[in-house]
Amino acid sequence: MEAPSLSLQTFDMVIFGGTGDLAFRKLLPALFRRFVDGQIAGGSRVIGVAREPLTLAAYRDLAEAALRRAVPEADPGQLRHFLNRLGYHALDVGADAGWTDLSAVCTASGSRLRVFYLSTPPALYAGLCRRLAANGLNGPEARVVLEKPIGHDAKSAAAINGAVGAVFPEARIFRIDHYLGKETVQNLLALRFGNVLFEPLWNAAHIARVQITVAEDMGVGTRGAYYEGVGALRDMVQNHLLQLLCMVAMEPPASLDPEAVRTEKLKVLRALQPLRGSDVARLTVRGQYTAGAAGAGYLQEIGRAASRTETFVALRAALGNWRWAGVPFYLCTGKRLPERVSEIVVDFHAIPHSIFPGVEGAMAPNRLMLRLQPHEGIRLGLMGKYPDSDGMQLRPVSLDMTFADAFGLRPRDAYERLLLDVVRGDPTLFMHRDEIDAAWRWIDPIEEAWDAVVEAPFAYAAGSWGPPEARLFLRPGESPGPLPAAVRSTTLN
Repeated sequence: MEAPSLSLQTFDMVIFGGTGDLAFRKLLPALFRRFVDGQIAGGSRVIGVAREPLTLAAYRDLAEAALRRAVPEADPGQLRHFLNRLGYHALDVGADAGWTDLSAVCTASGSRLRVFYLSTPPALYAGLCRRLAANGLNGPEARVVLEKPIGHDAKSAAAINGAVGAVFPEARIFRIDHYLGKETVQNLLALRFGNVLFEPLWNAAHIARVQITVAEDMGVGTRGAYYEGVGALRDMVQNHLLQLLCMVAMEPPASLDPEAVRTEKLKVLRALQPLRGSDVARLTVRGQYTAGAAGAGYLQEIGRAASRTETFVALRAALGNWRWAGVPFYLCTGKRLPERVSEIVVDFHAIPHSIFPGVEGAMAPNRLMLRLQPHEGIRLGLMGKYPDSDGMQLRPVSLDMTFADAFGLRPRDAYERLLLDVVRGDPTLFMHRDEIDAAWRWIDPIEEAWDAVVEAPFAYAAGSWGPPEARLFLRPGESPGPLPAAVRSTTLN
């Protein structure tokens, strides 16, 4: 069974960074799968742009190898038809030469929707957009997609957004965060606002804490040059984790109109209580992995003797509004942890009074778990009577649903949804520039407080669940905390 698919208008997608890891590992496979499903119209083209002086045949060979790795079940005939849609143009995007030729390539198909995907370092965004405008490629049918991170602080993000905004209006700028394209995140909207069951309980009166965890089992690998000086806070918390927090904590929007949804997300970011000075030391922990059972340490991977760049962050956030007053939000992310898993865990308060004698200590509070990866799904933890027991012997039980089993569908990769949302012109699952600004304004004081101290990040062995110091800022009785160690007891199997 496949999800309903609607063919889209004919378009060109121009991928700057067309020979990069993102293009070959995510973008081209996502477009190929949508082509197989019949959603990409006949004359649509995908044009890779990169510095390498490749022939079209050589580029298609590289793309074919990447697609066979990513989609091993690909039908050879469909793969051949898709590869025939690929174009390639060699261009140094940081220089002025060669843009006239690219303009000719783009306009050869006449007037049509064009999506310019900037899979390049953010430092190139401003110059790229200026050159698109100088060559007449920013017309009313043109859209631009920006990959994160947008800047490294509020000031640099504002400069990038200002430069891109001078070329493209906000309605045609799509700032992508692929976590928002995951089915579980979208189903969070359906769970909250499509059912009467949860929304009346979705507040501080009933919810004790929220944990948002993105654990990675890999190290920095070949991204060491990028990662050094960026770190987990900028790379993951500023975008992915804060966006997930917004989806959990937002007020019901008036509709699914993109502006209505993004307005409510922005209110959450602006309600985040600032972490400054001593609060940062008390409510955040940063770590860096060392050599361990899972492999080499961070310093060995980047080839340096010392670094203050964090590969792990655990922090406690709070929202200053009526719905969430007093509810801690634990955000945690780290590299070289024992497993790759992303989850949102909502812990409800314990029952105020037990009528079941002798089982008070076994009365586990209700817990809602939303798994983003792998095996996207939802689990609700309840208390139930143990069958065939004498008396009322209660045990924790769970109601489980994975989307693949519930709907009989192959889960779509987030990029499959988001790329076609750009073509549709639907910005609901993309970030507004005001969201970027608000997120950086909350993140910047944390970075500044870390920079002001001489202590290096706490060490943790590769393959462990992060530094034990990450539990120290929890209030007594508030465990489980934000460490991915909690994931082991909450993971959907």
